[in-house]
Amino acid sequence: MILQSLSLINYKNFESINLEFDPQINCMVGQNGVGKTNILDAIYHLSFGKSYFNPITSQNIRHDADFFVIDALYKRNERDEKVLISAQKGQKKIIKRNGKSYDTLSEHIGFLPLVIISPADRDLITEGSTMRRKFIDGVISQSNPSYLHNLISYNKVLSQRNSLLKYFAANQTFDNNTLSIYNEQLQDYGSPIYDERNRFLHDFIPVFKERYNTITSGHEIINLKYQSKLSEAPLAQLLEQSLSKDRALQYTSTGIHKDDLSFQLSGYPIKKFGSQGQQKSFLIALKLAQFECLKKESNIAPILLLDDIFDKLDEQRVAHIVKLVADNNFGQLFISDTHNERTEQVVKNISQSYKMFPLGNQ
Repeated sequence: MILQSLSLINYKNFESINLEFDPQINCMVGQNGVGKTNILDAIYHLSFGKSYFNPITSQNIRHDADFFVIDALYKRNERDEKVLISAQKGQKKIIKRNGKSYDTLSEHIGFLPLVIISPADRDLITEGSTMRRKFIDGVISQSNPSYLHNLISYNKVLSQRNSLLKYFAANQTFDNNTLSIYNEQLQDYGSPIYDERNRFLHDFIPVFKERYNTITSGHEIINLKYQSKLSEAPLAQLLEQSLSKDRALQYTSTGIHKDDLSFQLSGYPIKKFGSQGQQKSFLIALKLAQFECLKKESNIAPILLLDDIFDKLDEQRVAHIVKLVADNNFGQLFISDTHNERTEQVVKNISQSYKMFPLGNQ
């Protein structure tokens, strides 16, 4: 899959810009604040219908403007695909493929597979379990529409159950029959999600370890562990056991929405015991493994976005990453960096076609 061209109007800091891309490597270079990351984010927006860095639509509209438009032309399975996203203040965002609007965003997810590696990924390590669930859910959803359907349905029922618990508390009442209906629905949607997460991680973890060992020359022991209460009992049983607690808290305290991934270095949490370089290598390995799994599941090489990828990594680790990209058919690659000469020297060594896009005062 190739992104051939991109047009932005009033998107973030761009009033108007039109870009024609190389089918292999494209480098956005320039000082901080000129919009390198914003171009990569627009490409992400086209795949997921939202910004990677700021999901609030109105805040992606350029200051003093009332709307933005992202317009792109792809080549996918030898066919041209035109994708357009537009948003106007106070109105619903519109996503069109070849001139036709989607009924729901979920219909679009997975059509343009994409992986982004960014300094913002550090939130996967430093923040709470919500970020890590979003990561695993995002990877699986791109290639598994039924998983995405179950996830959306589960979250909807979860919200309804939480509202009912608040109603019970506010009105000093209780109706176990109504609550049981929500419990059954959470079981129906949640159990397949748990099973699919286990299946996915069974395939994902060996690839992740292999990618990390390539980046670091295999001198460090890392691991991922899936943590879920559903490994102890079926969800329906867990919900019954937590009933008193849920009524007191007025929200659902157990279920797949509480699952987590444990990131480990030599058996210890990488958040506490990993250096910045080790943490960044860990995150890059996660994303490269994500790429491999998406490529295998969809039979399409995802677009790969590398945002400020060389920051805080020593030259040896950078060399391993470049070699990894060169040795594998990664398809189309987009890189942002502040150093024009450094970036061009790196991509020259890959021996593939490339195009440089100087932004700002170059």
